[in-house]
Amino acid sequence: PRSGTMLPATLKLCCGIAHDHLRLPGLKVTAVVVIQKEVRGLAVRGSRHLSSKIPHFIQRLMGKETAACPGPDGDVGSGMDLSYITQGETALQRALSILQQRTSWQPETMPDTGAAVSSVSLPGLGKVFRAEVVLAVPVARLQRELFERMEQMPQWNPTLSRVKVLQRVGTDTLVTHEVTAASPGNLVGRRDFVSVRHRRRRETAIYLVGTATRVQPLPSQEGCIRAESRLSCIVLQPLAGDPGRTRITWLLSMDLKASATLPRGGWIPASVANRVLPRSQADFIQHLRRHLSATACP
Repeated sequence: PRSGTMLPATLKLCCGIAHDHLRLPGLKVTAVVVIQKEVRGLAVRGSRHLSSKIPHFIQRLMGKETAACPGPDGDVGSGMDLSYITQGETALQRALSILQQRTSWQPETMPDTGAAVSSVSLPGLGKVFRAEVVLAVPVARLQRELFERMEQMPQWNPTLSRVKVLQRVGTDTLVTHEVTAASPGNLVGRRDFVSVRHRRRRETAIYLVGTATRVQPLPSQEGCIRAESRLSCIVLQPLAGDPGRTRITWLLSMDLKASATLPRGGWIPASVANRVLPRSQADFIQHLRRHLSATACP
């Protein structure tokens, strides 16, 4: 049968992806597409024990744990699930490209924040802000707070009123809905965001990337304007020789859309957005630092 030859060939392809010199995002996504198609075909033909046929690392590559495989009427990894993984991987590759560029970052004035914030204008993204700080906590705890416990963020970050995980795709991809909190003097008003969040480990660093996506039906919240995260990437890197401390590098580019405070919902001037975004990064880091200090183990 066709799957008897196609699936082993695809697994060999993925074994090749495991080597650094073949770790290409386009090849990896293609392999995932083929694997999901073949596994779905096996499920339709009644093979209920796919976990014995597929190595664990391949299951992780697919973004799905297949130990409990559905019956013939079920579906192993939908096309939409794959789309979310692909969006996350694409955002990661874009962030890596920015981080590896020799770009002239311009410092932003952020007094009394403890974070260094800089910016650069890039084609297709506009203004990108980069915040850098070192926190005296290990990478493992930070990734729990910033990825695994995202829904608890409003408890310690007063700029958010709600964070909801709409969907989990495997262990490393989330679809989230975030709503900002109302605050006096807010120049841009309340916003909500629908995003794909994706986690990836590369050597000793953890990358937490996010980008705007669409989920139907999910109307904008009353009193909010639907904004978009063009790119967010938080890099968690343990300090050499001191794994209890972590260097955080955060790239951020957003489209805040129309203003709720200007007549007829006029567009937010770039000068306003360029003040709000780096300030929001610095504020977030301050709230995170306080939360980590308040909940530190004695």
